[in-house]
Amino acid sequence: MADAISRNEGTEPKKRPEKALSAAFVRTVSKQGKYTDGHGLFLKVDASGAKRWVQRIMIRGKRSEIGLGAASLVSLADAREQALENRKLARSGGDPLQIKRTAKALLTFEEAARKVHKIHEPNWRNKKHAAQFLATLETYTFPRMGKLKVSEVTTADVLAVLQPIWLEKPETAKRVRQRIGTVMKWAVANGWRQDNPAEAISQALPKQKQPVKHRKSLPYGEVSGCLEVVRASRAYDATKLALEFVVLTACRSGEARLADWSEIDLENAEWTIPAQRMKANKEHRVPLSGRALEVLEAARALGDGTGLVFPSVTGKALSDMTLSKLVKELGYAVDVHGFRTSFKTWCQERTTTPREVSEAALAHTIQNKAEAAYARSDLFEKRRALMERWAGYVSSQDSSVTRIATLGAGVR
Repeated sequence: MADAISRNEGTEPKKRPEKALSAAFVRTVSKQGKYTDGHGLFLKVDASGAKRWVQRIMIRGKRSEIGLGAASLVSLADAREQALENRKLARSGGDPLQIKRTAKALLTFEEAARKVHKIHEPNWRNKKHAAQFLATLETYTFPRMGKLKVSEVTTADVLAVLQPIWLEKPETAKRVRQRIGTVMKWAVANGWRQDNPAEAISQALPKQKQPVKHRKSLPYGEVSGCLEVVRASRAYDATKLALEFVVLTACRSGEARLADWSEIDLENAEWTIPAQRMKANKEHRVPLSGRALEVLEAARALGDGTGLVFPSVTGKALSDMTLSKLVKELGYAVDVHGFRTSFKTWCQERTTTPREVSEAALAHTIQNKAEAAYARSDLFEKRRALMERWAGYVSSQDSSVTRIATLGAGVR
């Protein structure tokens, strides 16, 4: 077959057909040269016999060449289609060469995930959460789609990752989906794709049915007796004080265990928990009752210079397991977090406290956005009165001890 630069016998050049080449010619040609097709596309054959597609095109007034791949991998039809798309884009003012360079420089999903992890590093609540972000992706996601460019990830890829664990490991699957979505949103923000495939698969996944598991709590009428048993036990003093402080302030275990003296204002009877330690990531002020201040005075005598209000015997923060082990070994099959439920139920059944006050005491976030926009007060003084009443109730020495501590050695 004659190539596209051949001429008629006269002096006038032969008009080039739009599709001068054939699939058979591309497959069999071996002579070194350039063989023109249409839209600037030509097949370049090297002396070694290697063949590749190249397109010569005007991009914003400048003549350029774009490689379209080896002929052994890219068919004539595919090369023509790409050449036509490139030409249309260039005629409209676009730059197909720049798009190709950008695509080549795109990160893989794994690279993007590690980049996102690094970007969010200053905001991680703790090292454990930071490690979990990558650990779940390394286990479930990278093997399937880690090497794909972020622009190439499809809903099918995300489904392939989630379906095997969606019902078997529902909580893990939800976290994996959320973390994939975080990476995809970052890719969208960078202009590398237009959609988030992690959000487009809801209808393709079966509904997860999970029973709601509430933390085991102690009836509020037994809290006073529990604290008496705790005080009488041979447990480590800081452990006993920390547990009572959790009950008196209705705070979460981690908020008390990691409490630092720099957060405590004894003069004004206030404890300010920094945002990074709060579930809602918002600073929270806690009014300290008279009994809570007594607990802190006792804790001050245990100070080891680390700044922790309730240091362990090793000088580190007490673990959540330490407090949990204390109440369980004393005969109370409840969760430490459940004392918050005891407090809330007491508020509902034994007081006329408005719901918003008890919810503020528990540092719960107002879910209604419109209501939250107008709720500017933290109801601190009303909470102070409430916490004083709660402290009086659970610190009463008149309550009978309903369980007997059988602990031999000291609980740590």
